[in-house]
Amino acid sequence: MAWQRVRGSICREGDVVFEVMNGMITNREGFADWAQRWPMREPPPYLGRLCPGLVDIHCHGGGGHTFCTTNPDEARKAAEFHHRSGSTTVVASLVTAREEVLQAQIRALRPLVHEGVVAGIHLEGPFLATSRCGAQDPRYLAKPDALMARRLLDVGEGTVVMMTIAPELPGADEVVEVLDEAGVTVALGHTDADYTTFRRALDAPKRRVVTHLGNAMAPLHHRNLGPVGAVVHKFSTGGGGMTYVELIADGEHVADEFVEMIAALDNSNVALVSDAMAATGKPDGRYRLGELDVVVQDGVARLANGALAGSTSTLGGIARRGERSAFDMELYASLGPAEALGLADVGRLEPGNRADFLVLDDDNRVRKAMRRGEWLS
Repeated sequence: MAWQRVRGSICREGDVVFEVMNGMITNREGFADWAQRWPMREPPPYLGRLCPGLVDIHCHGGGGHTFCTTNPDEARKAAEFHHRSGSTTVVASLVTAREEVLQAQIRALRPLVHEGVVAGIHLEGPFLATSRCGAQDPRYLAKPDALMARRLLDVGEGTVVMMTIAPELPGADEVVEVLDEAGVTVALGHTDADYTTFRRALDAPKRRVVTHLGNAMAPLHHRNLGPVGAVVHKFSTGGGGMTYVELIADGEHVADEFVEMIAALDNSNVALVSDAMAATGKPDGRYRLGELDVVVQDGVARLANGALAGSTSTLGGIARRGERSAFDMELYASLGPAEALGLADVGRLEPGNRADFLVLDDDNRVRKAMRRGEWLS
């Protein structure tokens, strides 16, 4: 449908009527004002509580499908699974692999970015610390190489939007310079950096993202603060500024109290992410993440060595955990992630933005999702 009205309650404003044209929000008006202006017109049906579509900036797959593939149809199915779950904006994350494999995967994902199926490509590696590789294949980790980074970006033709790098590695500064020049968001993670090195990387004058804070990095220690302490100190003394932190708040990767603590320091700079892999939405069993075997037991994905291998949760499931309100859900899982990557047309239900709506029940479960003006089954 090219034109339609969407009516429901939104956080802190109550009953609102939106006009949608060609997949975009063109007008927003309180229902009382709308009814006064159109007294003879039948009101649009009230749908319930509305929230912006969720924005997942770190996702490897779902529904039995992966983004780490050279098959565009496989990646499309992974994206569509998450769209239906409420993540109407998804960034396709790739794991560390040989350069030629990464290039082939980028080529496969590139048309999906142009079509708008995914919002971009995130390269999680290969310039990561071996000691903090987590579920990244250590065989293919590489020393930071500015020429390789340029080759990967060239293949992407503007579709690579973020790259995770360990800032302490020799050559990292040169890669960061390449990424900054290309307008690619620098993400800091899978790192053994000390406080000073990580804080220097955080304090760059451009936007920075911390890849899954607390995971694949040293834990906070009162005499050796490390990356976690660098974030806590920055947020608690001057605010996040241009620094955004990913949190896999699924109850397995980090404690719920850790999420609450970081959000209390600066809730506008938190980006909940799923870090979902192919097993999301599927039963326990054996799966793959890149070239690594993963076993999912009781809904938890691990490598043979016990390392967590991404999550099996959708972002919607993560966002509604614990005592989070619908406002928290909107702030941490829509607006925060959108701002982390500078995605200007999502994350808010405002005229000029995409018509991405979620209808929530009283427990913040997604009852219905609209993406680009179309209701998804």
